[in-house]
Amino acid sequence: MKNDYWLDRWKHGEIGFHQNEINPYLCQYWQELHLAPGSVVFVPLCGKSRDMLWLCEQKHSVLGVELSAIAVQAFFEENRLSPHHMISGKFDRYDANFISILCGNFFDLSKNDLAKVSAVYDRASLVALPPEIRKRYVSHLLSILPAATKILLITFNYPQAEMSGPPFAVSPDEVKALYQEHAEVRLLTQLNVLAQNQRYQERGLSQLHESIFLLTLL
Repeated sequence: MKNDYWLDRWKHGEIGFHQNEINPYLCQYWQELHLAPGSVVFVPLCGKSRDMLWLCEQKHSVLGVELSAIAVQAFFEENRLSPHHMISGKFDRYDANFISILCGNFFDLSKNDLAKVSAVYDRASLVALPPEIRKRYVSHLLSILPAATKILLITFNYPQAEMSGPPFAVSPDEVKALYQEHAEVRLLTQLNVLAQNQRYQERGLSQLHESIFLLTLL
């Protein structure tokens, strides 16, 4: 799954992964992180997610990273924000109010880019990646985040043979295998959501669960 795949999805408007509404799990479980006002929240593969606006409303600063310039421009235009643009290393950086988005490749991020981050919100990053890239993604993320960073992670799980991703199936056992050597892994809840997702029923799924995790880096 190369970069062109995602760039083409944005180019052709094939963005079924985008949610127009604020994610309800974010609203319900964010308080579990107990972040101080002004904390910086990192949103990987952020797209044009409106969840970033909600995080700002909670008195946080937001740092996103997104490959597609189309997505970044759409976020600011749709929310009537006029960002300041500058070149920052390998990234095009856009800043408006308390939201900054780095347009470029996630794997080009360094420790310096995330030095002020206290938390990560991952709704659509891990599940967007096939297994071999998931391992690389987590390894890189762990290598650049400060110690004690907290991560709110939302995953899908379903019989992978019944549907090709993305979103890909990521089981709780896989989350533990990916993170447990480097973080405390706490499963906040696991929900059966197939009945509420007709489009996945139409794609032939017999099961669909969403899991919400709180990870605390060691």
